[in-house]
Amino acid sequence: MISKRLGVSAAALALLFSVSSHAADDDAVKRGEYLFHAADCVGCHTDVKNQGKPLAGGRALDTPFGVYYGPNITPDPQHGIGKWTEAQFVSALRTGLGPDGTRFYPVFPFTSFTWMTDEDLKAIYAYLKAQAPVAQPSKPHEVKFPFNIRFSLVGWRILFFNQGPLKTDPSKPADWNRGNYLVNAVAHCGECHTPRNSFGAMDQARAFSGVKNGPDGQSAPNITPHPDKGIGKWSIEEIMDLLESGQTPEMDFVGSGMAEVVKGTAKLTAEDRRAMAVYLKSLKPIGG
Repeated sequence: MISKRLGVSAAALALLFSVSSHAADDDAVKRGEYLFHAADCVGCHTDVKNQGKPLAGGRALDTPFGVYYGPNITPDPQHGIGKWTEAQFVSALRTGLGPDGTRFYPVFPFTSFTWMTDEDLKAIYAYLKAQAPVAQPSKPHEVKFPFNIRFSLVGWRILFFNQGPLKTDPSKPADWNRGNYLVNAVAHCGECHTPRNSFGAMDQARAFSGVKNGPDGQSAPNITPHPDKGIGKWSIEEIMDLLESGQTPEMDFVGSGMAEVVKGTAKLTAEDRRAMAVYLKSLKPIGG
């Protein structure tokens, strides 16, 4: 009788553990989906122009250093990240190094993703692993000499790469810290809105002051709170509205790459969009 009760108890515990494990997995996937959209991963890893399959890669990004193609990040074991472990995925976004030690070009914004927490990186991994695998090879980059020599990235990393994660600033309020994290790590806004030096690294002295003729020849506006050149005259609510609808206070709508970004930021909670606005309004005004 006692052995039967023990058996029933063990089975109940096993079932409870299984249910809890599945619930935790579901929560991770949902959290990963939220972060995935905030980071606009689909924008670089889906060749929408040529009706490519989601996250199968092939999206071309033309830069002064050559043409880079977003790789396949579906869970396909041969052409995607199907064989990557969770630890390898986290390390890749944290360090900018692939599982085989390959140094990623900084066109992949690992310089921003490095600031994310392990928990959030693991959640994105869980979401990606839940997507449909696509057996499509990634296109090789068409990088100009001498930038095609990956060994040169050793020096680049020494000069320009600082590894995260991001630390909370205890002197700042919670919404500012959340906005800092979303703007700089998850949404990596500076990657498009910050001018770059001759080596392709972001010029932090002019952070968020806008870019002329960026990737694909697109320009990104000044989003510092400068009253004339930036968004200094915009209210917190107007910035929030833009992140949700893409509409500016002048009743215009964002275009180009930002239109794709807004599809992701529109899925954020009002609290997170407000946090981003609070952080942007706190930046140093730059008349770029």
